Order: sequence, then C-alpha cells, then structure tokens
Amino acid sequence: MKVLFISAWYPNRYDAMAGLFVRKHAEAVSLYCDVRVLYVHADETIEKTEIVDNTFPGFTETCVYYPANSNQFLKLFRLLRAYQSGFSHISGQGFKPDLIHANILTRTGFVAYLAKKTKGIPFVINEHWSRFLPGNKAFNNIFHKYLTQRIVKNASSVLVVSEILKKGMIANGLQHPNIQIVNNVVDDFFFNEVPGEIRTMKRLLHISCFEEKSKNICGILRATAELSKMRNDFELVLIGTGKDFEMSREFEKTLNLKKGILQFVGEKTPEEVAEWYRNCDGVVQFSNYETAGVVVAESLVSGKPVISSNTGIAPDFINESNGILVEPRDEKALLAAMNYLLNNLDKYDSAKIKENAREYFSYKNVGEKIIEVYRKTLEKTV
Repeated sequence: MKVLFISAWYPNRYDAMAGLFVRKHAEAVSLYCDVRVLYVHADETIEKTEIVDNTFPGFTETCVYYPANSNQFLKLFRLLRAYQSGFSHISGQGFKPDLIHANILTRTGFVAYLAKKTKGIPFVINEHWSRFLPGNKAFNNIFHKYLTQRIVKNASSVLVVSEILKKGMIANGLQHPNIQIVNNVVDDFFFNEVPGEIRTMKRLLHISCFEEKSKNICGILRATAELSKMRNDFELVLIGTGKDFEMSREFEKTLNLKKGILQFVGEKTPEEVAEWYRNCDGVVQFSNYETAGVVVAESLVSGKPVISSNTGIAPDFINESNGILVEPRDEKALLAAMNYLLNNLDKYDSAKIKENAREYFSYKNVGEKIIEVYRKTLEKTV
C-alpha cells in the first residue's frame, strides 16, 4: 500500500515546528506501509520553484517552495501548479499513491478531491484546525462552505484529533458517515523509564507556544501568585517561547512574586522537554481553547498528573486518577486545583497513568488505527 500525505501545515525550512503532528502521523503510518509526504509552501523570497527531498526513517518528504503572490486568483493557480510539480516529481521517482491522506481543509482537501476525480485515487481527510471548534466561524463565505462540504462528502473517511473537534465539524455542517477520532502521537522517548532527580521543592510544569489568546499564560501566573501567598513549597517552570513570551515576562514583574517561584527556561528540544517531565510533580495547562493538546498527552505518557482546562483532548482523558479538569478562564478553580494537587501527589500512581496513556498515543497504536482506515477505504474501491 502506498499512501501520500499532503498538508496545509508541515515542518519547513522557515518553521521546523509547523504541523509537526502531521509528520508524526506519517511516521506512525510508515511502520505499516509505504509513505510519501508532499508539502507545498508559498515563498516570498524566491522567483523560481524549488523542490527539496528530505529522507527520514521509513518515509521521504518532498517540499515544493514556489513564488508567492498576493492576488487571490494567482495564489490559487500557483498553489495548484506547485502540487502538480510535486506530483510529477514523486511520480518520476516511482511513487504512485493508492490513497491520499489530506490534512487540514480546505485547499488540501480540494487537491485530494481533484486527484480522485481525475485519477481515481481515494482520499481521507484529517482535521486539526481550531477554526472548526464549536462556536468558531469556520467559513469565509457560502461558496467556501459549499466547497468544503462537497470535499468532505467525497472523502472515504474523516479523521479528527479530539471529540470536541468532531462535534465542531458536525456543528459546521461537515457530517460524514465515517468520522472518527485518531489521536496525535507522542515520541517514544517520553515513555522511557528514567529515574527523576531528587528535589526539595515540589515542581509544576507549563509548556506552550506562549500565545496568550489561546494559552492564557497570564491566568496561570495570576493563580500562581495567589498560590504563593498560601504556601512556599513549590515552583512553576515554564517551557517554550513565542510571540507573547516577553509580554509574559513583563507581566510576571507586576505580580511581585518571591524569587524562585517562577522559572522561564525558554525553548527546549523534545528530548529536553521529556527530561523536564520526568523531573516535575504535575503539569498545568489553562488554555482558552485547544483542538487536541499535545502537552496533555505528553504529560500522561510521562506518568504525570495534569491540571487542564476543559478543552481539546483533556475531557476525553483526564479523570480523578490522573489529574483535574477546570473550566477555561476560571482562575479560582485553577488555584484550588493547583493547591489540591500539591497536597495530594501521593494519590496519583505514575506507573498506572503512563501505562493507560501508552494505549492511545504511541506510534504503534496510532499507526495501527490509521492503517485500518486505509484498508477499509481500499477494500471499498476494489
């Protein structure tokens, strides 16, 4: 079986983190079949199309960088031509897909739809975007909605990364008889059994892209300031960087926190992040919204209890045995949850938390679930 991944978001030469979860899905699927990734990227710095192949264990990705254009018609024309160049490139290397796995509507879905109509290649859709969450405005206009609905109707299956996103797709009129949840993947090294360091202070961890609108970091900082008035036996370590990182540092100064309560340690490699998980007592996320929430998954496979707002995958996986759910923006509830967690760390069985999470987020199990979708799709087209 040969499967072609296409995606609106994907790691590229300008952003190594963009759509990293799509690459991980491709890695998971590559355990069971022949996978190729095709990604196209509008580039304002070039005048001629450039095609770059990158080889990874189990699969190859082809990135097509093409000249950007601000005109809407030319923008679409160049995008489609870039895909055509990419298809020709991989076809010339002997890769002819049996199925297309299209990530993130609507344009990638349209490309897959055209391939089905012209070449008879079936496709599945994998949605990750928060624009389809309940209450969000998913479409620019009536035509956009009509086109997206038609694309979804012609897909063999629709995969989403959380129950809340599934509900949002349906609420936005994107019904499909075979819509199902496929979780994001957590790297294998998060599962490793490595002893943590010995500490005198209890440690909470927050990891994010430091984007205040969605992550509500200031809410966490305010709750932490209140918690520091109640106890002095803990610290909060914040990992990551992003457009609101400096704003968060400046906001910290207004809280007059005792030295040592907060640590901003910046961006870390995935392996370093895994080490921080091993050396913490719990994880705090307080997002206003999430489509999935990879930090929740990483925390659980690391065996750490999670305090999270009721967003993304959190309500699907967090219960009294592995964490605490609070409502978004409810800082009093967050404060109470942080205090309770620090007082009751002995109630959370790290080994059980880790073992239960392994079933849902490993490359092997996620890959198996996706490959079963492919098999059923191809059986119907024979």
